[in-house]
Amino acid sequence: MDRRSRELDDVFAREARGELSARAARALWWGSAGLVLAVLGTSVLAAGAGHGRRLPVAVVLVLVQVCALRWLARAPVAVLAVTAATGLAVWALLPAVTLTGAVLAAQVALCVLSATRPRRVSVRALAAMCLPAPLALGEGGLAGLAVYVLAVVLAWTVGQWRRAQQERTRAEMRRAVVEERARIAREVHDVVAHTLSVMVIQAGAADDVFTQRPEQARQALQAIETGARSALGELRLLLRAFRPDAEEDGAAEHREPGPSLARLDELADTVRATGMTVYMHREGATDGLPAAVDLAAYRIVQEALTNTLRHAAGADEVSVRVTAEGDCVTVTVVDNGRTPQGSSAAAGAGRGLVGMKERARLVGGSLRAGPLPGGGFEVAAQLPVERVS
Repeated sequence: MDRRSRELDDVFAREARGELSARAARALWWGSAGLVLAVLGTSVLAAGAGHGRRLPVAVVLVLVQVCALRWLARAPVAVLAVTAATGLAVWALLPAVTLTGAVLAAQVALCVLSATRPRRVSVRALAAMCLPAPLALGEGGLAGLAVYVLAVVLAWTVGQWRRAQQERTRAEMRRAVVEERARIAREVHDVVAHTLSVMVIQAGAADDVFTQRPEQARQALQAIETGARSALGELRLLLRAFRPDAEEDGAAEHREPGPSLARLDELADTVRATGMTVYMHREGATDGLPAAVDLAAYRIVQEALTNTLRHAAGADEVSVRVTAEGDCVTVTVVDNGRTPQGSSAAAGAGRGLVGMKERARLVGGSLRAGPLPGGGFEVAAQLPVERVS
C-alpha cells in the first residue's frame, strides 16, 4: 500500500504542476507521431516522386520530427525548435509540400507548449512561428498566407483553451483541500476543547480528594496525563490545518454526539435506505482510538460511500471493513459498480478523493483509491495510531 500511496502522491504533485503523467505523455507521442506520419509523410511521398535524392532526405527529416515528438511533454520548446527547422527544410527540398503541412509537427508542439508553459513563453513561440509567414505568401499568395497564419494561431488557441481547463481543475482541487482542512480544523478544535474541559474537571476532583483519598486523586492525575497527551496530538493536527472560523459562544455545547467509528451502523443505515446493500465488517477494538484518527476513519468511510452513491454506475453492493491492529487502523471500502467516464462525475469523485487523502495525510497516514481489475472501485486507507497519541 505504501508504494501505491506514493504513486498517488506523485499523481497529485504532477497535477498541481500541470505536468502530464507517463501514460498521458506516451499517448501524446503516439497520437502526434501518427498524425505527422499520416499527413506529412504521405505528402512527402507523393510530392517527392521523381525528385531522386531529395525524397530520402525529406523522409529522414520527417522521421527526425517524429522522434523529436517523443520529448514533447518534457521539453516542448526544444521540440518546437527542432520540428520547425526540419519542417522548413522539408519544404525547401519539396516545395510541392505546402509550408503549413511541412511544419505540422511544429504546430502540434506549439499547441502543447501553449497548454503547459507560461503565456509569455507561448506568445514568443507564436511570434516565432509567424516569422515564416512571408514564405507562405510567396508560395500561395494571400490564400496561402491566411491558411498558414490561421493554422498557427489555431494551434496556439487550442493550447490556451486546454491551459484554462487545467487551471480551473487545479483551482477546484485547491479549494477542496482548503475546505477539507477548515472542516477538519473545526472538528479537532471541538475535540481539544472537550478534552481540556474534562482535564479541568478531573484536576478539581483530584484537588478535592487529595488528602482523604490519595488513590482516587492518583487515578484522576493519570487520566489528566492521558488526556493531555491526546490533546497534544490533536493540537498537532490543528496546527497543520487552517484556523477554523469562529463560532458563537456555547454553540458546541448543544451539538449532537460527534461522528466516530462507533456510529458506522447509523451511517450504513442511511445508505441502505437508498436501496444499496451495505456489508459492515469490524476487526479489533476501536473504542480507545485517538479522536482525530477515529474521526478521520469515519469521514473516509462516509465520503467513500457518498462517492459510491453518486458516481458508481450500476453499484448495488458496497463492503466496508475497519481493522484495528496494533498501532494502525485500516479502512477499506469496495463497491461493485463501474465508474462513468463523464467529466462531471470524474470531477466530483476527484474532489472527494482529495478530501479523503487530506484527512489521511493530516493524521500521518496514507490512502489509495482506484478501480479494481475485475470491476468495482476500492478506497483503502492506513491510519497510524502512534502519530497522534
